[in-house]
Amino acid sequence: MKKLLVLFISALALNAYSEGEITKEVFISPGVVSVDINHQNKVIKLQRNQDKDNEISDFYLKTTRGKIQSMHPFTPHLVETIGELDVIKYVKQRSAGDESILIIDTRTPNWLVFTGAIPTAINIPYTKFKNKEKAIEIMEDQLGVQVDDVYDFSYAKTLIMYCNGIWCGQTPAAAKALLKYGYPASKIKYYRGGMNAWKSLGLTTVNL
Repeated sequence: MKKLLVLFISALALNAYSEGEITKEVFISPGVVSVDINHQNKVIKLQRNQDKDNEISDFYLKTTRGKIQSMHPFTPHLVETIGELDVIKYVKQRSAGDESILIIDTRTPNWLVFTGAIPTAINIPYTKFKNKEKAIEIMEDQLGVQVDDVYDFSYAKTLIMYCNGIWCGQTPAAAKALLKYGYPASKIKYYRGGMNAWKSLGLTTVNL
């Protein structure tokens, strides 16, 4: 009888979360399993994969890629480094119609074929920001910057920028280029964990 009781308690422990709640659902945060997001005029559920046997995709198994990025690679510019819950908050705002926010996947398009993207994101490869003429065009057409003799950033969008993760330099390169052109550091948010961390949590991805 005692042995059966131990086995029962052990089975419960496998489904227990750190806050002590026993559940069959995989949570984003306490009490939140999913969030409805409007992506390209279609409502999707942003959630973690509910399959308890799901594992990170093989694409991100290698541990030898890239170079580790600093937590704050833009010093002395005060660009905020953010995590997954922050990104989800901005995704929700963008989904609700807040056009002052833009989620930007800065990777070259070949990466998106293998991994997908964060819901509501658009793809602007970092290489385009490194080209000044192209960057100015993007700032004017997509980022809310008034381009004249002097750039006016009064209505510049808040950019949530990400790439593959802590080993990937594509977002740092894009953000550094924007800072060089005068883009306000307070309007750039660096999701350092990137797609590697997003996928490791089983969070929803989309095709762009």
